[in-house]
Amino acid sequence: MYSLTVVDHVMIAHSFRGEEFGPAQRLHGATMVVEAEFRAPALDRLNLLVDIAAAKVELRAILDTFDYRNLDAEPQFAGQNTTTEYLCAHIHRLLSQALAEGRLGEGGRAVTGLKVLLKESHIAWAAYEGAPVA
Repeated sequence: MYSLTVVDHVMIAHSFRGEEFGPAQRLHGATMVVEAEFRAPALDRLNLLVDIAAAKVELRAILDTFDYRNLDAEPQFAGQNTTTEYLCAHIHRLLSQALAEGRLGEGGRAVTGLKVLLKESHIAWAAYEGAPVA
């Protein structure tokens, strides 16, 4: 199995609803390192898994939709607790669309596994992993 990973980061503010979240119910900020790992059992005709430059551009474009923003005020997250796990799945869905539409190169349509990992700190992170969804 081949894999290729691109990395970026995002800075956000948000709050959570629910007593379970304790002080995180108040508005707080986070800087998260974002890793997107693409997997496939074979390379394309150019020996690429995905176009690494296109993957970096696509990840950045997705992150730009909420970077340096208060997620509580963003319509795309209305009614959601924007936990790290939730954001992983959100990014996974958007990268899956990019793969299906061919925006990560010819080989992108053959990707069988996609893992999005967000690191909140050096001691805590979450991920969402699965086949790309169309």
